[in-house]
Amino acid sequence: MTRRISWALLAVLVLAQICYPLTTGDTRAGLTVATVVLGWLLSVGHALLSRGPRVAAALVAVATGGGFAIEAIGVATGVPFGSYDYSGELGPKLAGVPLIIPLAWTWMAWPAWLAGVRLTGGGSTTSTSGGSTVGRWAGRIALATVGLAAWDLFLDPQMVAEGYWVWRDATPALPGLPGIPVSNYLGWLLFAVLMMSALRPLAGPAAERTDRRDHPMTALYLWTYFSSILAHAVFLDLPASALWGAAGMSVTAIPLAVTVLRARRARETRQEDHQPHRPGVDATR
Repeated sequence: MTRRISWALLAVLVLAQICYPLTTGDTRAGLTVATVVLGWLLSVGHALLSRGPRVAAALVAVATGGGFAIEAIGVATGVPFGSYDYSGELGPKLAGVPLIIPLAWTWMAWPAWLAGVRLTGGGSTTSTSGGSTVGRWAGRIALATVGLAAWDLFLDPQMVAEGYWVWRDATPALPGLPGIPVSNYLGWLLFAVLMMSALRPLAGPAAERTDRRDHPMTALYLWTYFSSILAHAVFLDLPASALWGAAGMSVTAIPLAVTVLRARRARETRQEDHQPHRPGVDATR
């Protein structure tokens, strides 16, 4: 049931994102809001159905609640992202922050966390992998942090290009990404590491392992990575953010893709090994 619901929500989300480059103006803004809401429902719903209310509540508290708090502080003080203002195109605001913004943090925080867990021995068949507990914890936090924060190398250039928010002082900026200060990306890194560090203590041990129920979240993360590269490079005329995002998210996305491919090949090999030989067939052929 968990996987069916998650796959269905992911399919709708993918369809909405495919439609994004085909729209303009208010329609595109409305589609942006709908996409973020779908992403939030997908991640929080998956956490609830696969791990239970404690994990879902922890995710909402850390990512949604924490996301709103850090954005409200950022709008009011310029810390830690830099000075910026949101336009009115993303729906109602509270304390100067559109209500969908903290939902976006939550949408990608959960698949980034699960990617970090899977890559550091959190799978059902790899939990006894080598390395100290502290080392695995630190690696998990690092991979999940970069996995989330690097997404903004796609997100911010796209949203700024649409006029959904604007920076008062956009210097210094990354090469090819004018209009967005480096402080923004450093702020994302800071908040992401705080978020990922807090998630496990609040969520409990259920957040330390991954299994087949998490395949939709893995697909969400990899889809976000590869589709963002394609969209920015081809459809949105943002080649620099395509390159920066591809490089940044690759730290988590490429090892995750390799892990998925290896797991698939291992399953196929096991299935072949367990197939009975048919009488009269030369097994050496």
